[in-house]
Amino acid sequence: MVTREMVGRGGSLPGVMRSKGLGNKIIDDDSWKPSSVVVVVAADRGIMISGFNDEVLLNILRRLSPAPHYALVCKRWMRLHGQLRLSIKVHDWRFLESGRMVFRFPNLTDVDLSLACSCIVTSSRSSTPRGENNNKQSSSAAILLTHQGLTVQLGYDAVDPSSIERCIEAQQLSPAKLDKGLKLLADAYPGLQRLCVVDVRRDSYFGRRKTRITSMAAAAPAPAEVPAEAVKKKKKKPAAAAGEEEEEEEEEETAGIARIAQNCRLLQELELYQCTDETLRAVSACKNLQIVRLIGSVTGFYHCTFTDIGLTIMSQSFRRLVKLELSGCEASYEGISAIGKCCLMLEELTLSNKGFYEGWVAALSFLTCLKTLRLEGCKQIDRNPGPVQLLGRCSAIERLHLERCDLRDRAGFNALLTVCSVVKELEFQDCWGLDDETLSLAANCKRVKLLGLEGCSLVTTSGVDTLVQAFRDLQRLRVTFCDNIRDSELSPALCDRVLTLKEFSWRPDTKSVLAAGLAGTGVGQRGGRFFRRA
Repeated sequence: MVTREMVGRGGSLPGVMRSKGLGNKIIDDDSWKPSSVVVVVAADRGIMISGFNDEVLLNILRRLSPAPHYALVCKRWMRLHGQLRLSIKVHDWRFLESGRMVFRFPNLTDVDLSLACSCIVTSSRSSTPRGENNNKQSSSAAILLTHQGLTVQLGYDAVDPSSIERCIEAQQLSPAKLDKGLKLLADAYPGLQRLCVVDVRRDSYFGRRKTRITSMAAAAPAPAEVPAEAVKKKKKKPAAAAGEEEEEEEEEETAGIARIAQNCRLLQELELYQCTDETLRAVSACKNLQIVRLIGSVTGFYHCTFTDIGLTIMSQSFRRLVKLELSGCEASYEGISAIGKCCLMLEELTLSNKGFYEGWVAALSFLTCLKTLRLEGCKQIDRNPGPVQLLGRCSAIERLHLERCDLRDRAGFNALLTVCSVVKELEFQDCWGLDDETLSLAANCKRVKLLGLEGCSLVTTSGVDTLVQAFRDLQRLRVTFCDNIRDSELSPALCDRVLTLKEFSWRPDTKSVLAAGLAGTGVGQRGGRFFRRA
C-alpha cells in the first residue's frame, strides 16, 4: 500500500535515483521502506487514536515526556493534558478569577499565586496607549527590582524604602480580588496540597482594628454621666442590626485564606508572604500542615510582621508540623517555646532575615525532635541569652548551618553552640566576624563529624588546625574560598589528620585556585607571551 507520504518530490519513490542519459535506476535497498504500522497510520491517522477511550489515552500520555507539546494536537488531547497537570505557577490573576484555570486544569494539587497577586510587571508597549509620544513610552519603562523570587516594577520616583513600599502597594491586588480568587480556588480544588500566596489584606486588618478601637473609645461615654435607663436601652439591640453584625462576622471569618483553611483539608505545604498575626489566625483551621514558610518583613520591599501571638496560635493548630521557616518576624522566647511545646514533630527550623528578641536561644531546648537548625542573614543572634549554666540542650539536633550571619556578638554565638553542643554537622557560609577566636568556641561541640567553612576570610590556617585537632570524630572537612588560609602554612599534624578523613574538599585561597588554573598558559605573567621583547 503506497501513500502520499511515501512519494517524494517529482512523483517518484524515495529509492529511485535519476541520472541524465542513464535512465531511472532502482537501488536495491530496503532502508527506505516504511513499516506496515507506519503505512496504516499514514493511511488513516485518526482510526487508531479515536478508538481509544479516555482512560487508555490518559495511561499513554502519562508515559510520555512531561513537555506539554502533545496538548496542541487537538482539543481532546488538550483536555486530557489538563487532567494530568497537577502543579501550576500563575502569573496573571485574571486567569484564576475568570474561571479558565479551573476549567483547563481541574485536578491541581500545587498552586503558586505569589507572582500573580504580589507584583504586576508590564512592558512599556502594553502600559502606554497608542498614539502617545515616545517620551511617555520611555518614561513608562521602569526599573525592575528582584528579591527572593519577587519582581517589582519601580518608578523613577522610588528612591527610599517608604516610596518603594508605596509603589509595591499600588501594584498589588485589592483585598476583595484576593478573597474572591481564593474562595474560587478553595471551592474548585478541595484536594489542594500546596499553596503559595501573598496576603495583601494586612492594611485592611490593621485598619479595621484601629477603626474599631477609635469608634468604641469615641462612642463610649463616662460611666458616671450615663443614666441607667440609657444603659438598658443600649443593651437591647434590634434583631435586624444583630443579624447584620452576624453576617459581617461571617464574612470576615469566611475570607479567602480562611476559606482555604476550611475547604482544603488535605493542605500539607503553605507559603505565605506578608504574613501577620491575623493571617495565622485565619489559617489556624489547617490541621494537616507539615511544611510552612512564613515571610513577614522583607527589607527594601514591605514591612509587615508577625509576633509571638501569631506563633502561639500557629503552634496550637499545626500539630503535625515537620519543617518551619520564619523570616522577618518579631518573636522571642514565648513564641519559640510555644512551638517547641506544641509541635512535637518539628525536625527542621529556619530563621532568616531578622534576629529575634532577647532570650530566644534558651527556648530552643523545648524543640526535642529538632534535627536541623538554619540561621540565614541574622544581624545579631541574641543580645542577652542569659547564663550559660542555665541553658538547656537540643538533644536530637544533628546539623547547624549559619549563612550570612553576624557573629561578632560572641555571647550569643557561645549560647547557641552551648544549646547545640551535640551537633554532628557544623557549617559556616559567608559569616561576618568569624575569626580564629570566635571559631574556637565551637570546640565544645565534641561530636562534630562534618566541618564546613565557605567564604570565611578572617579564619587562618592555625584556627582551622586547632579546631580540627579538637574534633576527634571528624570525618569530613570542607574549606572553600577562605583567603587567609594558605597551603604553605599547613602543619604536619593537620596533614596526618587529613589522611584519615573520608571526605576532604580543600580550595581555600581563590588566588591560588586561579593561579593553578592558569598554570602553563602564560596568562598573568608580566609581559606574557604577547609582549615579549625580541
